Amino acid sequence: MSLIIPANTLASGGFAVANSCRFNIASSDNLSRTPSSGSNRKTFTISMWVKGTTTTTQTLMSAGETSGAYTFNVQWDSSKLSIIGNADSSSIMNLKTTRLFRDFSAWYHFVLAFDTTQGTDTNRVKVYVNGVQETSFSTSTYPSQNTNIQINNNTPHSFGKSAVNNQFWGGYMAELILIDGSALAPTDFGEFDEDSGIWKPINVSGLTFGTNGFYLDCEDSSALGADVSGNTNNFTVNNLTAIDQTTDTPTNNFATLNPLNQISSVAYSEGNLKFTNSSSTNRLAFANFVMTQGKWYCEMKITEHNTNYTHIGLRNIGSYTLTNAYVNDPTNEKVSYLNGGGTSSAGRVFIHGGTETDNMPSYTSGDIIGMACDMDNGYLYYHKNGTYINSGNPASGGSGSGGFDIYNHGNVDYCFAVSNKDGGTDPVIDANFGSPSFAISSGNTDGNGYGNFEYAVPNSYLSLCTANLSEVLG
Repeated sequence: MSLIIPANTLASGGFAVANSCRFNIASSDNLSRTPSSGSNRKTFTISMWVKGTTTTTQTLMSAGETSGAYTFNVQWDSSKLSIIGNADSSSIMNLKTTRLFRDFSAWYHFVLAFDTTQGTDTNRVKVYVNGVQETSFSTSTYPSQNTNIQINNNTPHSFGKSAVNNQFWGGYMAELILIDGSALAPTDFGEFDEDSGIWKPINVSGLTFGTNGFYLDCEDSSALGADVSGNTNNFTVNNLTAIDQTTDTPTNNFATLNPLNQISSVAYSEGNLKFTNSSSTNRLAFANFVMTQGKWYCEMKITEHNTNYTHIGLRNIGSYTLTNAYVNDPTNEKVSYLNGGGTSSAGRVFIHGGTETDNMPSYTSGDIIGMACDMDNGYLYYHKNGTYINSGNPASGGSGSGGFDIYNHGNVDYCFAVSNKDGGTDPVIDANFGSPSFAISSGNTDGNGYGNFEYAVPNSYLSLCTANLSEVLG
């Protein structure tokens, strides 16, 4: 059997990025700094690793006056990378890639190298994505020779917020770097893995950052904007908290819910880990990592519950609809733990459309439902707040004691899934595949030391992250 994995899965070893920051639009998360004095505004390099969450236009980085007269913005513009500059309210630069960046299961590395002293306009701004220079732009207006850009001016600089409006970033950022005074190549920040050919970060601590340069590694949860370059060009943390520091990074990428399946009345937030449904009909969400082998664990927190029609389980990604969809719809190859439904106040587990087990524990707001999925033996085990239902024993292997038979015969691509419908107050589920968006009181990892869970991870079960996927793949 094979395992469907995200595009940028690396084998373990080499330089590891420990942490990233998770930005949420609804809370206006951002990092900000105003340099005390200006420096080189013609020659500099910006390097950042990002993992997006939506196709809507958002701001990754900005610099300039709030009036909009003098600004610089790096945007995720309808899945294109866009670099825009204004001076005296007139456009001086507008570059937008032709290529779309819509893989929300992957990390991207953006390097923007500026040297406006160059005589050739295309040499004044060079854009690199994952180590490769972008040469095709749907819009391509380069700055004039010797133009001063707002970067390194003594005006506000921000990550996650536009300089002129309330356009914020919803997603992940890591390894945020500014090199003041040099236009560097992407190889100063990353390299291609010799085995996989995947672009990966390298240790940048030895770089010369320049007067206003900085290196934000997000490793101090109490000071996420701390500059570790040696320059102490620290950023002010706005609305970000310790829970926004994550272990979802370019070197260990965790699963999230899949935003490409988002439809009306559904909102994803907190890095595509929070699922909110305002519709009175069923809406479905599922993870963007797919399992066909191995043993995997996750937790779903019932943050807001007001209906008997919450489903938590597995879906075959080969057969689903998004309109009036729920985990246990009448097709084959799915497992669902329903919180009551109809005239029943107890929980029920469904296997492929039929009722397998009645009189299971019900659940409500604040409860955490854990799932231990054994794809090797074909069983799914549920727990409610750490106690396995049906006397389940995830360690029982081929006997599947207390587990639910998922009929895995090698032709099914399963993913973790949830669904619900509005019963008066919008229901909310927070998914935790190992990098949670909600506070964890106990802190449990899998056997490889990855993930952060409220309850103990069963022996031999793993969190859904690329470090573990590499191990399963061998």
